[in-house]
Amino acid sequence: MTASEMIFIAIGAILLFMLYYILTKDAEHSRHIRAIASAVEDANRQIYMLEKKIFEMQKMPHVQGGERGLRDDEIYAEIERSVYDLTNPLAQKLNMTEENLSDLAVAMDNRLSHIEGGIRQISMPSSVHGNDDSKITSLFKQGIMIDTIAKELHLSKAEVEFVLKINQLR
Repeated sequence: MTASEMIFIAIGAILLFMLYYILTKDAEHSRHIRAIASAVEDANRQIYMLEKKIFEMQKMPHVQGGERGLRDDEIYAEIERSVYDLTNPLAQKLNMTEENLSDLAVAMDNRLSHIEGGIRQISMPSSVHGNDDSKITSLFKQGIMIDTIAKELHLSKAEVEFVLKINQLR
């Protein structure tokens, strides 16, 4: 097994590990999202029940004597407190999930750029240098054939074509 085959196998293994990691994190975030959705549904149910109770209380005649019903502004204040108590934990969990997703995105971008850098280093032929790069492009622009350039600079035809592709000349 040659060194280049080993490198490609290593890159393949790294890519498979990254795919596994992404799928695992995706499943974890999906569970979090389902939990948040369930909590939101519970909050909506409770809000509905509160609104229903308020509606029923508004329809009831006030009890005569010393007792009196709640005023509308007191009812709305109670609803606001209840809704806040129900939604505050959801907002905190949502913020935590957003932070986790943001951190994951940054980590994945860093890992991908690191891997891309490694792949670029591996894929660049060792005999092609910056000086050869400019010589190849210069000779090609002068109309000299790829075979001739390769022979003159002691490079393979594939290396010359690679440099031309990188410089978008071919």
